[in-house]
Amino acid sequence: MSNIIALIQARMGSSRLPCKMMLCLHGLPVIDWVVRRTALSRLLDGIIVAMPDTPLDEPLARHLEARGIRTFRGPEDDVLRRFRLAGEAAKASHVVRICADNPLIWGGEIDALIRHYQALPDQERAYVYNHIPLNNRYPDGFGAEMLSFSLLRELDEEAVEPRHREHCLSFIHDNPERFRILTFDPANPRLHRPDARLDLDKPEDYRKLALMPLTPDMPPEEVLAVYPA
Repeated sequence: MSNIIALIQARMGSSRLPCKMMLCLHGLPVIDWVVRRTALSRLLDGIIVAMPDTPLDEPLARHLEARGIRTFRGPEDDVLRRFRLAGEAAKASHVVRICADNPLIWGGEIDALIRHYQALPDQERAYVYNHIPLNNRYPDGFGAEMLSFSLLRELDEEAVEPRHREHCLSFIHDNPERFRILTFDPANPRLHRPDARLDLDKPEDYRKLALMPLTPDMPPEEVLAVYPA
C-alpha cells in the first residue's frame, strides 16, 4: 500500500532573502501559501514541512505547529539526510519534494506529477519532475519532484559531496546514466510558459509577487494571466 508524502523543504536562514518563509505575501506568510496550495492535491497522503533544527527556525516551527501543520526538524545543511529521516518518520513509500521557495505551487500539478509517475511501466530508479522548465514547457514554480523512498534512502547512503547533501536530489541529475530522469508538459496548453519564473529567491522576486494581484487559491491559469509581460 502506497504512502505518498509531500516533504516541503523550508528554512529561515536564506542568505539572499532572510526569514522569507514568514514574509507577508498578500496577507499570509509565504509558508502558508505553500502549505495551503500543496494541500489542494487529491493524491497526497500527507504533508510534512522538513525544516532545520536551529534556533533561527524556531519561530517558523511554532507558527506551523500552532496551525496543526506537521513538521520534522533535522540537519540544516545536510538536507538529504533531513529528507531521509523525515521520510522514515512518516513511513513514506514515495516522497514528493516541494521547495518552499515556490509559494504558487499548485495541488493539481502535484497530482499530474503523481499520475505521471504511477503510469510508468517500471518505476524502479525513476525520478519525475515538473517544477522547473527543463526539457518541458512548465513555468518555474507550479510543480514538484517525485521518487520512491527506497531511492531517496539510496541517495543518502551514496552521496558524499557537500553539494549533493545540501541540494538533496542533485546527485540524480549529476549521474543520469544511473537513473530514469523523466518529465512531461502541462496538459493545459495555457500553462506552456517556460518563460515564467514564479519562485521566491531574491528581494526582487518578492517585489514582483507582491505587486501581482494574487489570491491564495488562484489557479495557475489565472496566475499566468496576471504575470508581468
